[in-house]
Amino acid sequence: INPGNIGGPDKVAEVVRAAQQAGIPMRIGANSGSLPKHLAELAQRDQAEALVEAALEEVRLLESLGFYDFKISVKSSHVPTMIRAYRLLASKVPYPLHLGVTEAGTPYSGSIKSAVGMGALLVDGIGDTMRVSLTADPVEEVKVAFEILKSLGLRERGPVMIACPSCGRDNVGVQTLAE
Repeated sequence: INPGNIGGPDKVAEVVRAAQQAGIPMRIGANSGSLPKHLAELAQRDQAEALVEAALEEVRLLESLGFYDFKISVKSSHVPTMIRAYRLLASKVPYPLHLGVTEAGTPYSGSIKSAVGMGALLVDGIGDTMRVSLTADPVEEVKVAFEILKSLGLRERGPVMIACPSCGRDNVGVQTLAE
């Protein structure tokens, strides 16, 4: 459920009823590209606070409907905003958090933005699930997510690659060997 684009509380109630009947959990998602219009002024002052408020409005609505089986995301394409929003949200709610840098970009730059943003939070114990959002084949997103978790020691499978940088002393082709 993205605040601001599902069609109001009555529509959310319909979705909640269906989810309750089917036993399906939900994700409340606020992202910088689709904030509710009434939060525009707050978003101009503080994008992170606006993201958190948008998510908390949905949390209050779901709680009022007796629905608690959800996780929350507050994604931004601006990494410092994303980090601040998740830290603020984590201090306010007991619910699981779904991490992500929305519209992170190409595999190269998006992987770096995702690793910096999600890594900063995961190392502090913030985050329960994650999505790497790249302009690429979704398989690449999974690979990057796994490497982020692996680099923090949160998942282990396969070898850990340790390779020297290529420099003037490289006479064996370190880059080719590592690849």
